[in-house]
Amino acid sequence: MAYNIFTQLSQNDDITSLGGTEVTTGMWSGDTGSLSTFFTSSAQVVTSGEFYYDVYNLNPNPGGSDSAEVQFSVAYGHVSGSGSPPLSTLDTSTLPTQVTYAQYRNILLGKDTELFTFDQTTSNDIYVINIQRSRLRQAIDPGNWQLTLSGSKGKSTFIDDSGLSTAVQGNLVANNVYNIRSGTIDDGFATGNSTVYGLAFPDYGVIILHPSAISSSVGFVNPALDGRTLTALPFAPFTGSGITDYQRDHEGLLRSIRLGGDFQARSAETITSTNYFIRLRNSQYNYSNNPTYFTGSNPQNVLEPFRVNPISYVTTIGLYNDSNELLAVAKLSRPIQKGKDKEALIRVRLDY
Repeated sequence: MAYNIFTQLSQNDDITSLGGTEVTTGMWSGDTGSLSTFFTSSAQVVTSGEFYYDVYNLNPNPGGSDSAEVQFSVAYGHVSGSGSPPLSTLDTSTLPTQVTYAQYRNILLGKDTELFTFDQTTSNDIYVINIQRSRLRQAIDPGNWQLTLSGSKGKSTFIDDSGLSTAVQGNLVANNVYNIRSGTIDDGFATGNSTVYGLAFPDYGVIILHPSAISSSVGFVNPALDGRTLTALPFAPFTGSGITDYQRDHEGLLRSIRLGGDFQARSAETITSTNYFIRLRNSQYNYSNNPTYFTGSNPQNVLEPFRVNPISYVTTIGLYNDSNELLAVAKLSRPIQKGKDKEALIRVRLDY
């Protein structure tokens, strides 16, 4: 009596969908598309806060919420380290702003490119918003995010210009890079305003803002220019130049995000599907290793009723590699009765 355990699939038994299917979901925890409250962790600020702040959806500090999760991070970078204590002043300085600028330059810009460029204007400094990897999935969905910032000139909302026919050209690592402009998801670009406020790198989950352009639009205040202290300012994003107490510039950006109270975004990923067509012919898979199917401990001792008229119920399909290692399991919605007078064709779809 022969028993089928494996069936070798041929090239004709599988079909891979071409191009895949794009699926989008809300970027933030719980697949929500809008974030309106922003928190930081006092523990993280102490350990690595000079480089960046992790931003949570709920209060992560003692007495806060156990469900708090990092949504994104904010940072500030300057090509020469402005905003960080210089080594001439503090010989233990880590020059965090210089490190940050160099890090994102090496990740996002092409070889031998020293400065970020926004609409043909180079910039010595940048603001960075880096989406948490677990939130990002595969990419930021271009055209489906907007960020509201608030400053002394009021609130301004920014989007990318992925609705245009071409992406940003230049010495960039990624192909689909878009300018950041004033506008909203619903209404598109703000008419009469062609200013570029930054660059969006959807595949990297990174938004780079041009501090000078942002400051001109939103009205950020530089405490070094008006003599006031950072704690006295309601709007705090500022450039590092001239600041003697070396306050963290990204803290000011976070304040503006908090006051803006609206960061909408969706993540996008391309799902590729392979359909495997499993054919169970009338002579195959009519027996079972279920203990109720045989007598004693030998599966060969099939009970007489099943020996004469073998019947089995298919509930699960396993996909194996050539080394008989189980790679995927497909569960049927209901058992399928199988016998010598019945055949079955089962489609197994593998999404990845």
